[in-house]
Amino acid sequence: MKNFTISSSYNNTRYIPGQRKGHYESYFLRANHPKKPLAFWIRYTIFNPHHNPERAIGELWFVFFDGESGRHVAAKKEIPISHCSFTNCGFDVHIGNAFLQRGHLKGEITHAHVAVRWELHYRGSEKPIFDFPLAYYEKSFPKAKVLVGLPFAAFNGTITINNKKISVQNWIGSENHNWGSKHTDHYAWGQVAGFDNNSHAFLELATAQIKIGPLWTPFFTPIVLRYEGKEFALNSLLSTFRRASFSYFNWEFHAKNNDIILQGTIRAEKKDFVCLPYYNPPGGVKFCLNSKIASCRMTVTLRKISRTVVLETKHRAAFEILTDKNDHGLEPSI
Repeated sequence: MKNFTISSSYNNTRYIPGQRKGHYESYFLRANHPKKPLAFWIRYTIFNPHHNPERAIGELWFVFFDGESGRHVAAKKEIPISHCSFTNCGFDVHIGNAFLQRGHLKGEITHAHVAVRWELHYRGSEKPIFDFPLAYYEKSFPKAKVLVGLPFAAFNGTITINNKKISVQNWIGSENHNWGSKHTDHYAWGQVAGFDNNSHAFLELATAQIKIGPLWTPFFTPIVLRYEGKEFALNSLLSTFRRASFSYFNWEFHAKNNDIILQGTIRAEKKDFVCLPYYNPPGGVKFCLNSKIASCRMTVTLRKISRTVVLETKHRAAFEILTDKNDHGLEPSI
């Protein structure tokens, strides 16, 4: 895939039906209520086990985060890949009767004692954000690719949970796409689509660690910030090592280049997370500790004009941790 191609085909499906190489691929949409600690996360996923394409499935995920009551709702549905369709020359995802197209998504899940439905429209005009330099999207490293197809997506429509209808009116979030032959071994991922004190600033970042044989790499942390009409991409992989550290459930990061200095923290309480088991194409299960109502505080220094500002949000930050450990104290939500 050439550099100019990824810029225009970022939402094309990379999965090839029947492929024997393991593969996962997800399109997920997320957004926050304009003022309340409420958020949704909806994910359309392809899972293809390594060397077992006959066991490939489509997955439909839904989480509604309610920071007011502390009761979050999570549901998942698995569908044979024969009842799913995708395209590698556009953006048209169908998992059973659920679909996702640019600007429109619809679906439903009945799981245990939960029944959820959604029909949402979204719009936006921002250009995609690439977590890595474009050349890395055609390289074998990193194995997991991630990008933001539409930052600052504005969502409208309805979500229904056990017959309770929730009106979504101009909730701001994003449309995202990721894929790979295996999940990153250990990572934190974060995103803020508008801060409380600056609704036009967008932050995308990750801190990841990869296992090569018996050895672990240092953490590397690509960061992209859009602020005051400019994009600051601090994501050259060789320069991103040792920028950050995270634990349950706190993440501290810092980065700088000739234009900018960033220093920040993302955190949430354990009660703000759900625990989601992810199948891994090579085998086994990873646990995604997922919150969309985390807080973020970041100091931004623009070096060329010697100006420093603080960007903050109380509950609009996305914060995920992927791990294969179970020492976090969270029971699987699904």
